[in-house]
Amino acid sequence: MMQLVFMLEEKSAQVMLDILLPKILPDDVSFQCVPHQGKKDLEQSLPNKLRNWNTPNSYFVVLRDKDQEDCLKLKTRLQQICQDNNRPTTLIRIAVHELESWFLGDLEAVSKAFSLNNLTKQQSKKKFRNPDLLANAQEELKKLVRTKNNYQKIDGARAIAPYLSVANNASTSFQQFITGLNGYIQQIKSSQTPQLTPLTPQPTTP
Repeated sequence: MMQLVFMLEEKSAQVMLDILLPKILPDDVSFQCVPHQGKKDLEQSLPNKLRNWNTPNSYFVVLRDKDQEDCLKLKTRLQQICQDNNRPTTLIRIAVHELESWFLGDLEAVSKAFSLNNLTKQQSKKKFRNPDLLANAQEELKKLVRTKNNYQKIDGARAIAPYLSVANNASTSFQQFITGLNGYIQQIKSSQTPQLTPLTPQPTTP
């Protein structure tokens, strides 16, 4: 069985993916999430994990927040780390600007998670039509739920993830994560399919 190994910046991403991925992945694909203690820890520990991971048929996905970095430069740097450590096909995905942007892309899920009436209607507001443009999505999310709870990253991810729609999310980077993951799986499966050598017709003996 194919295994996808998700290298993650922090625990809240693991909490979300542990709930979300079973909705996405085919039955013949398993997964393991490996959270880190922030961006620095993720990038520093990647080389060792990529080189020394010895579970057969494992393929890697690196997921990191963009925050204030240049997205292209960040992705290029992560790709280079993977290239240098014998995992050139690793899928790199960036949450723009951060994981909470994905939650703001599905305010219906946030509404259900925190029992907030009428929150879904705010999805049509300019700032929530593409939450990837918000520089501080976590603070925006805190403002939305503060009347009910003080938003905490891990508990918030655990509450929202069960309601996240795979197909209906206003965050462009979330959509790219889903489409990229599906394409990655298909690419791996295609490369594993044995190529049959056409039979050469044998000459007929007179």
